[in-house]
Amino acid sequence: MKYILLSLLSLLILSSGCSSSLKLSGNPVFPGWYADPEGVVFGKRYWIFPTYSAPYKDQVFMDAFSSRDLVQWEKHERIIDTSAIKWAKMAMWAPSVTAHNGQFFLFFGANDIQSDSQYGGIGVAVAGNPGGPYRDYLGKPLIAKFYNGAQPIDQFIFRDSDNRHYIIYGGWRHCNIARLNNDFTGFEPFDDGTVFREITPEGYVEGPFMFMRNGKYYFMWSEGGWTGPNYSVAYATGDTPFGPFRRIGKILQQDPAIATGAGHHSVIHVPGVDRYYIVYHRRPLDQKDRNARVVCIDIMEFDEDGLIKQVILTNEGVQRQKIKQ
Repeated sequence: MKYILLSLLSLLILSSGCSSSLKLSGNPVFPGWYADPEGVVFGKRYWIFPTYSAPYKDQVFMDAFSSRDLVQWEKHERIIDTSAIKWAKMAMWAPSVTAHNGQFFLFFGANDIQSDSQYGGIGVAVAGNPGGPYRDYLGKPLIAKFYNGAQPIDQFIFRDSDNRHYIIYGGWRHCNIARLNNDFTGFEPFDDGTVFREITPEGYVEGPFMFMRNGKYYFMWSEGGWTGPNYSVAYATGDTPFGPFRRIGKILQQDPAIATGAGHHSVIHVPGVDRYYIVYHRRPLDQKDRNARVVCIDIMEFDEDGLIKQVILTNEGVQRQKIKQ
């Protein structure tokens, strides 16, 4: 009965047209097949930048969604597509957006390259506002080769406390970190002369994400196969963005009563308060198609030792939360 009531509540939320009286977001938070969501705050608005979940040949554009309260979401259609990125032909994946020098930079993967002989990889686009439209920044991929065995996909831009920007990325069970230069046109080598440093933690598959809390670095990633029910999120902690990282364990995985394939996530920290949300995709129980993925938000909490508690998948989603700062 509990799950029936939760499902009915979610249906009511989704069918209500996002009425201003709603106090819960419901899961999924917006309709449509989307995956690999990055949640981020710009000003007093939350943004979610997902992959359009479809066959690779159809993944030729990206939409975005924004909200002032996590409950009502506005769709921003085709903020970027292959007409703007001439070298991208398909498989535009996992956008990561950051504000820098008065502009917004969208990093993305394209073409799903399988070797250095194929053309594609991680690109960069730029716009004057988060909702685009974005234009090609470099006219070519930023990372077009395999380094340390990492497929150039699933990029995440991490800004450290010293305001240096790092790109953390990689598929095929390898993860690299590289330091971006100030104008995002390339990289600054590390002190030992290397550009791409491998930081692959135990169990890593893809979808890296990093954040800081109370001086500690939380390094998160996805495990398992994205097409299957056991896709999940695990994490480790460390004292620097390069590790060494101590694996803690899984904190997000399927609930056979709610949804399967819960993974490829991001984390939203509400400015000014110790409140965190995990933004992720999952597969509804009535769906078997590998591309039938939806974006959801649930609360992410910590225990007294700073360890992340197990995330509880819900159909209700989260309560209204405006940004006060």
